[in-house]
Amino acid sequence: MTLPYCEPFKIKMVESLRKSTHAEREEWIRQASYNLFNLRSEQVFIDLLTDSGTGAMSDKQWGAIMTGDESYAGASSYYNLKEAIRDITGFEYFLPTHQGRAAENVLFSVLVKEGDIIPGNSHFDTTKGHIEFRKATAVDCTVAVARDIKATDPFKGNVDLDLLGKVLDETPRQKLGCIVMTVTNNTSGGQPVSMANLRGVRSLADRYGVPVIIDSARFAENAYFIRMREEGYSHKSIREIAREMFSYADGMTMSSKKDAIVNIGGFIGFRDKELFRKASTFNIMFEGFVTYGGMAGRDMNALAIGLYEGTEFEYLESRISQVARLGEKMRAAGIPLQLPLGGHAIFIDAGTFLPHIPAEEFPAQRLAVEFYLEGGIRSAEIGTIMADRDPVTRENRYPDLELVRLAVPRRVYTDNHMDYVAAAVSNVFERRNEIRRGLAIRWEAPIMRHFTVELDLLS
Repeated sequence: MTLPYCEPFKIKMVESLRKSTHAEREEWIRQASYNLFNLRSEQVFIDLLTDSGTGAMSDKQWGAIMTGDESYAGASSYYNLKEAIRDITGFEYFLPTHQGRAAENVLFSVLVKEGDIIPGNSHFDTTKGHIEFRKATAVDCTVAVARDIKATDPFKGNVDLDLLGKVLDETPRQKLGCIVMTVTNNTSGGQPVSMANLRGVRSLADRYGVPVIIDSARFAENAYFIRMREEGYSHKSIREIAREMFSYADGMTMSSKKDAIVNIGGFIGFRDKELFRKASTFNIMFEGFVTYGGMAGRDMNALAIGLYEGTEFEYLESRISQVARLGEKMRAAGIPLQLPLGGHAIFIDAGTFLPHIPAEEFPAQRLAVEFYLEGGIRSAEIGTIMADRDPVTRENRYPDLELVRLAVPRRVYTDNHMDYVAAAVSNVFERRNEIRRGLAIRWEAPIMRHFTVELDLLS
């Protein structure tokens, strides 16, 4: 008999969860203005809002926290992290930051200016926010197949090289700040980018003299998919693949709260010493001195270990298999999902799920509210609310896909929790025709509105 799959870890500590009633959830979501970010954590039964900073650290990480060096400058924890980053990414220079969006803020303060064009593959919300805050323009060059949820292309996170080449050719060099490649491509459904595509981007970048930056929050999951799906990589380790991925970039930003399995932290990797020096000034201004950058020494120690744990094949296989298992249960119930199933989350096609609710009533947000009402499950809208308004016309931007993301925290929930989620989503799917209307915005922030937006339920 073939031995069944099991997790490569055991549970040492548990946290109690409380099940709420439907009536309680109705009142709580109303008080939260139908924005799931506004819910208190104790009002949520299973929290799939994000996989960022929500993972369970290991005993080795917790042990490293106890030996953190809290010196303001030159702490041993900084050098522990520096060695891990050099070993796994190949970047000689780095700056610690308190999280990924801080890394973007520091790096883009050097690379992005007003009027610039920043092409890439579906910039995520904070990335686009930092670009547009600087009055620059993010141009999405993701392959068209990413918008076909039923297509099973193995690398739907790729950039369209012809389209990218056209953007580079039509833009004056002085207005090309950088190319941003996000791995995996979160906005297009957690889809990976192939090594061949990264090589193609590098070739174009060299031709036009543009730096390539990798948004690396889920680089280890991307490396896993390259190993499993791309010819010539099945015999290579995750770290070998990661090193090759980063070899095609001039720099990287990292939200360590994802693939490095820590609750806080980030960093910027650099190949060029002069770029590192320029960014260091902004790091000192915004984050802290160059050897701590907004992070405690204990957190740098935990991050150094997390980078190694997060790039172990057995761990990645366990994580990605759990997400895939959840997706397969939903597919069996007929729920429309972005395929192939991604690494960190399940992406549900709200436009197909609720076709009678128009985009201007935010069907993905409405569906996320229903998942909460049904089972106390918190998820995230990746649709019109997150797409925000055009910075010039102030009209809503309507993306091709209205998605609800169920992001699974690392090493936190069991398969029984995932079965509960699949059942709750299936229950909503069975009564989907009873959900007649969507939502209307009562108040919104001028940029990155989805975090704080206030909504009313249309009747």
